[in-house]
Amino acid sequence: GIGYMPEERGLYKKMKIGEQAVYLAQLKGRSRAEAIERAKEWFVKFNMQSWWHKKVEDLSKGMSQKLQFVITVMHKPKLIILDEPFSGLDPVNASLIKDEIYNLAKAGSSIIFSTHRMGEVEEICDHIILVNKGEKILDNTVHNVKQQFKENLFSLKLENAPAQINSGVFEVLAQKNGAHIVRINQGYKPNDVLQYFIQQQTGIIAFNEILPSLNDIFIRLVEGTPLSRQFEKVTA
Repeated sequence: GIGYMPEERGLYKKMKIGEQAVYLAQLKGRSRAEAIERAKEWFVKFNMQSWWHKKVEDLSKGMSQKLQFVITVMHKPKLIILDEPFSGLDPVNASLIKDEIYNLAKAGSSIIFSTHRMGEVEEICDHIILVNKGEKILDNTVHNVKQQFKENLFSLKLENAPAQINSGVFEVLAQKNGAHIVRINQGYKPNDVLQYFIQQQTGIIAFNEILPSLNDIFIRLVEGTPLSRQFEKVTA
């Protein structure tokens, strides 16, 4: 079966919540007894037991979002389509639904997740398709996408850092939060950067690669702005 959760609520406002959950599960082929059992299980899981006799119109935006998610998945669909599932949710309930998305995926459901919030995609999804003005501009795993668009940028935190750092191995773009943002020059590797500071007898506290976020990648694809641009002339 298929479970579809639209961004706009698709619930009957005057209908009692428990009745609605059972009715919609029956439309998906479940018997009334099974639908009631399944609804009660999910209502307990989401701490919604007291809602059973309330009407949808009495719910807040976040509460109706929880209800719509439950109705979408309670019949155990193999394909689940979620359109902005975290809209209107506080962090606690967003985390609750996120955990259930992971559980459903582990149980074998395929989940299509539509959102403009790249941070959620980065945290949850394995594969991403980016669409701009109706055209597909990216289609790959999240890991491969981040590797594809990295720009040899690293965050380097030094102990007793010299006032000026000059090296043909890398270029210092900025200082941010006590660290140097460096871009390794073509033909060199991260070990060459470390070797440079070892030779200078400068202590290295931390050395981390800066991978672009999916938000950075989307902006770069749409506007043509590289990740390194945000570090130009930055001193903090």
